[in-house]
Amino acid sequence: MFLALRELTFARTRFGLMGAVVALIAVLMVLLSGLSSGLVVDGVSGLLRSPLHAVAFEDGTKTDSAFTRSVVTSDQRDAWAARDDVAAAELLGTAIVNARSSDGTPVDLTLFGIEPGGFVEPAVGEGRAAADEGEVVLSVSARDEGVGLGDVLTIDRVGTELEVVGFTTDQRTFGHVDIGFLPLRTWQEVHSATPPGQTAPPEAYDTASVVALRGVDGAVPDLAAGDAVAGTDARTLTEAFGSSPGYTAEITTMQLIQGFLYAISALVVGAFFTLWTVQRTRELAVMRAIGASTRFLLVDGLAQAAILLVVSVGLGLGVGLGLGSLLVGTGMPFELEAAPVATGAALLLGLGLAGAAVATARIARVDPVTALGENR
Repeated sequence: MFLALRELTFARTRFGLMGAVVALIAVLMVLLSGLSSGLVVDGVSGLLRSPLHAVAFEDGTKTDSAFTRSVVTSDQRDAWAARDDVAAAELLGTAIVNARSSDGTPVDLTLFGIEPGGFVEPAVGEGRAAADEGEVVLSVSARDEGVGLGDVLTIDRVGTELEVVGFTTDQRTFGHVDIGFLPLRTWQEVHSATPPGQTAPPEAYDTASVVALRGVDGAVPDLAAGDAVAGTDARTLTEAFGSSPGYTAEITTMQLIQGFLYAISALVVGAFFTLWTVQRTRELAVMRAIGASTRFLLVDGLAQAAILLVVSVGLGLGVGLGLGSLLVGTGMPFELEAAPVATGAALLLGLGLAGAAVATARIARVDPVTALGENR
């Protein structure tokens, strides 16, 4: 460690510049992690924060936007509910609509038709649950659009009026649109484009988009066996995220950007320590000539890299978390979560050390005779 610490002090300008680069990469990692988590929350928080274990779609429904394409029946729900490994099965209707508030303000909504009192029904933080037809509970984030309790939302083209009777305790969105939870019967009338005051065709009251499933004791039911009986295409909750609008494309893009960031980090650190090792070849040769082992020099070099990475990544995390906290609650889809940030920091440290290890491996080839100037 003596050589590593001495060089860090002696070449503090060069190590400081390298540390600044690593710190900036760590800041970018935190911001990308927050944006990725924010996109997940903004895209599928309505599902993520519901006590669902699986979702059964119509058999043969394409994965992309399956929630708005699928149609299931009450018979299929009953087939799932009859299974021993299913604690509850409920029809769930989904539809993305445009509406207007009482003062004419446009409001985009994803309507979730639920069975009142069922397990899909969210907790209400303000107001009350939607119990009667024509009532709706909105995501708490809808208040940012100027919607308040008692407002009446009119759905475009259909003309159905929905009275806002409550707001959820937390953000519930789907496809980056606030969710409105309303009784399933009202959703069925909206979905079938039934004009206000009229009754929908009888078959409309027998269908929904998917069957929401909850397993016994928190376990995921046997989806393959259930599909065989009900004639559906069931997916776990995590797999169902990919069936929401734009989810797969957004998350894949963010993962690709993060992957390149980690690769760049390893290359930058590796390139720096490669040049640094070349510049101090004579010093290393002198150390070999006076008896220093290759292992000692390798450990010393890696310790030097570890000190640089830990300090730089730590500073970058602090700055990134500070900047990220300013973005939370600004309307941008940004969420700071401990697990993604910790994973990203570990990857930066691990890949940086890997790059440094490859660079410092050339120490093993340093010839002590070089210290005597034999190559001149």
